[in-house]
Amino acid sequence: MFDRDRWIEILEALTANTFRTVLTAFGVFWGIFILVILLAAGKGLENGVKKGFDGIATNTMFMWSQTTSKPYKGLPKTRQYSFKNNDVIALKENFPDLLYVSPRNQLGGHNEASNVIRGTKTGSYTIFGDYPELVKQEQMEIVNGRFVNQQDITLKRKVAIIGRGVISELYERAEEVIGTYIKVNGVNFMVVGVYNSKSRNNGDAQSAQKNIFIPFSTFQQAFNYGDTVGWMALTANDNASITELKPQILDFIKSRHSIHPDDDRAIGNFDLYQEFSKIQGLFMILRFIAYFVGTLVLLSGVIGISNIMLIVVKERTKEIGIRRALGATPAAIRSQILLEAIFLTIIAGMFGIAMATGVVAVINIVLDTMPSEGMMFADPSVDLTVVFIALFILVGSGLLAGYIPAQTAINIKPVDALRTE
Repeated sequence: MFDRDRWIEILEALTANTFRTVLTAFGVFWGIFILVILLAAGKGLENGVKKGFDGIATNTMFMWSQTTSKPYKGLPKTRQYSFKNNDVIALKENFPDLLYVSPRNQLGGHNEASNVIRGTKTGSYTIFGDYPELVKQEQMEIVNGRFVNQQDITLKRKVAIIGRGVISELYERAEEVIGTYIKVNGVNFMVVGVYNSKSRNNGDAQSAQKNIFIPFSTFQQAFNYGDTVGWMALTANDNASITELKPQILDFIKSRHSIHPDDDRAIGNFDLYQEFSKIQGLFMILRFIAYFVGTLVLLSGVIGISNIMLIVVKERTKEIGIRRALGATPAAIRSQILLEAIFLTIIAGMFGIAMATGVVAVINIVLDTMPSEGMMFADPSVDLTVVFIALFILVGSGLLAGYIPAQTAINIKPVDALRTE
């Protein structure tokens, strides 16, 4: 039930010395402000890093063949071997938790001799032989035409999907690309699609736009690769972890290629999900640090409020004695002091939350005016959960700040209080 007289008394007590009250409240204001800003900054960094994973199937590992390091079944160490087409089929049949098993082959590179010709123009590009599902595993969007499809694989069509970097070097400005032909290592391919890569490719965003993708089966036939598979991209279903499947997959491939079970160097691999999990763990630590630092700063403000409330109780000793003599119960005295502390704490804290929210909003407005390409900081924000946690901390802080002064107030005997000058 709302007690108007009590709240008038609380406001009069807090405004009796306005300057002291403002200075006292500033500690709580600053603590909650720092807490919200730290959490928003951490979220912004997390969003920026995760933005770099947009379009990637993070539950993915990459696997390639290397040289064996141990002899096995009469075969020498330092033996070279290659994955084969039937390895891909076997993986699909024996691991139902694998969503995609994408064999890949690669030819050339940006630093090698020119391998692509169109008219009088030449260029050096990386040529990939891929399956249709690759577009769901990498940071790629088709901006014109299409990607490789299953018919291309089955019929071994000589079609190609090129990046914007290739277009800028081999084509005239505003020239139609779809339906034109390029010659890759002497073999003609018709361009059926244009892609845009969101990947920075180890920090080089431009080189990621200078790749050419052709059907995997066509690659093997056109460039005399037989049934050799250079490497594979394996993506697990959402209800499975590629990290947990990885040991079984590696053991399976070792058994198929007569590799020693303990030879950990024979198969190279990169677990994207494991790396992504490490990043998520890092941001959990950052959130903990933000809460820890913010709470410590807030605690210093709470201590300041508690000290001031002790002074206020001492100044109002005679008043408390009169109230006790007139029949006020210890619970009434305690609740009065606690309400004053909680009210001051919550008001200061809400101002801190509002100010921090305003600062975050301004930062977002500034970020919206800046180019987002390659930026590792994006959309700093604080969700409602954090606000409720902050409010919970504020209420707890107010109770903590007022408890000791309240106990001090009710321990004063009425007779002693009335004698105080």
